[in-house]
Amino acid sequence: MRDILESVAAGELSPAAAEARLAGYASTDAGRFDAAREDRRGIPEAILADGKTPDETASLVLTAVETTGRALVTRADEATVEAVRTRVDAAVADATVDTDERARTLVARAPHHEPPSLDARVAVVTAGTSDAAAAGEATAVLREMGATIDRIDDVGVANINRVLDQREALRAADVLIVAAGREGALPTVVAGMVDAPVIALPVSVGYGYGGEGDAALAGMLQSCSVLSVVNVDAGFVAGAQAGLVAQAIDAARRT
Repeated sequence: MRDILESVAAGELSPAAAEARLAGYASTDAGRFDAAREDRRGIPEAILADGKTPDETASLVLTAVETTGRALVTRADEATVEAVRTRVDAAVADATVDTDERARTLVARAPHHEPPSLDARVAVVTAGTSDAAAAGEATAVLREMGATIDRIDDVGVANINRVLDQREALRAADVLIVAAGREGALPTVVAGMVDAPVIALPVSVGYGYGGEGDAALAGMLQSCSVLSVVNVDAGFVAGAQAGLVAQAIDAARRT
């Protein structure tokens, strides 16, 4: 503790970074950032922009970059992206801000941040282009956790040949995330073809009875092939779960 206090007094460590080391979180006007989550849980803390003002999200992003070297934002709209870019560019020299407009994700990195690298391959599979937003959110999380990612897109069961053509790529993965809307059949089909864990990601694509992801979620929960299921549009959770599996595989391969 004394070393931390002396670093603050010398200007080598900010009060927010010191608080994060001592308490495991850093306080801001917009809330408390869980700076220790990645060390404690193996999953990077994410800042959910939904329900926050652009300025609140930007404040948390700066705190994340200051305390962990990186910030991951989900469900970011255009105003939030602009606010974050402005604040980060002004406060952190040579920082980078990468965005995915469809997935609504943003990652800000300090110049010294070095992402992890895992010896594990994750396939992120979509039934159609409409599933790309949820799959992109999962991909953003996996990238920050260091997994090697293979995107296998537009292989829905309306033409079963599309997924059968990808059998080798699917079977090469150590863990798979399969995103689908409508009736949600694709994860069941894929789980019957591979010997790796499958995480089913229902997407709010569809209309009428069972629309907005309800039928997809129900179908995945009733799957006769073995898989696990996250909530509708829960790309972050799917990515984090697959990332934890990838970490375990990486650890086993390194022993």
